[in-house]
Amino acid sequence: MVEQPSDDLDLDAIFQALAHPIRRDILEQITDGSESVSELADPYDVSLAAVSKHLRVLEDAGLLDVEKDGRIRRCHLDAAPLSEAFGWLTRYRIFWEDRFDALADHLETEDQ
Repeated sequence: MVEQPSDDLDLDAIFQALAHPIRRDILEQITDGSESVSELADPYDVSLAAVSKHLRVLEDAGLLDVEKDGRIRRCHLDAAPLSEAFGWLTRYRIFWEDRFDALADHLETEDQ
C-alpha cells in the first residue's frame, strides 16, 4: 500500500468537496457571512439530511466551520484550504502556459 503525505490527503478532500455543484453553491452562499443549516438548505430540492452530508464533506475538507448557537448550527467559510488548491493548480497553469508558448513559437518558425 502506498502512503500519501498528509498534504495530498488534504488536497484530495478539498477537490472532492469542490466536485459537487451543491457544495460549491453552499460555499458561494457563505462568502458574505455565516448562515444557518436551514438557510443553506432552503434553495435546494433535497432533504435536510442530504444538505447536512454536503456540509460534513465541506467541514472535513476544512472549508467550513460549524458552530452551535443554541439549537441553530451556523456555518462559516474557511477559505484558507483553497489557497493550497490554488497553489497546486497554479503550478500546472504555468506548466501549460509554457508548453503552449513553446508550441506557438514552433508553429511560427514552421510557417516561415
